[in-house]
Amino acid sequence: MATSRRVIFLPGVSGDGRFWQPVAERLPPCEKILVDYPGAGTIPHSSSVRSFDDLVALVVTRMNRPVDVVAQSMGGVIAVQAALARRQAVRRLVLTATSGGVDLRAFKPREWREKYRREYPAAAEWITTYQVDLTDQLRRLRIPTLLLWSDADEISPRAVGEHLSRLLPDSKLLVIKGGDHMFARDRPAEVTPHIERHLFGTR
Repeated sequence: MATSRRVIFLPGVSGDGRFWQPVAERLPPCEKILVDYPGAGTIPHSSSVRSFDDLVALVVTRMNRPVDVVAQSMGGVIAVQAALARRQAVRRLVLTATSGGVDLRAFKPREWREKYRREYPAAAEWITTYQVDLTDQLRRLRIPTLLLWSDADEISPRAVGEHLSRLLPDSKLLVIKGGDHMFARDRPAEVTPHIERHLFGTR
């Protein structure tokens, strides 16, 4: 039954789980966990989260039973690392506008870190300095994954989604026309049916 399902929603560098509220409220009834990132954006700092690895560990604690994970941008990197740590716990993944843990330099993305530091001067330093390369692990991550991208995103260009679709063995790429890096938040009526179909097999 849908009500027994748990769906974890991970935002991007804003750290504000409410990013996913417009989508979450449109999905069928289930346990919906909108995660905030301590130390990111305007979210208060926490002594238990002092690094990117600590943030991954925080998400893993929510995986004490089978879950689906819906993740945006930096949240997609967290989702992948958490799924690698608890592969048997993750039923399905939805990754939107993310690096997924691969090196983006070859794709020439628009730089966002300087603007972020100006907008959120109190944010933890590790938010903008973390570095991971999960390329080899992605090839072994056999979890049904929906990749949602915009064809106009300059921070995570469409080519990144195409690259991830080749790396992830059980993935499908769906490209939304128009919209920027925040299309999943700003166009929930358009993206929710795709997410619902992937997670619940409906619509």
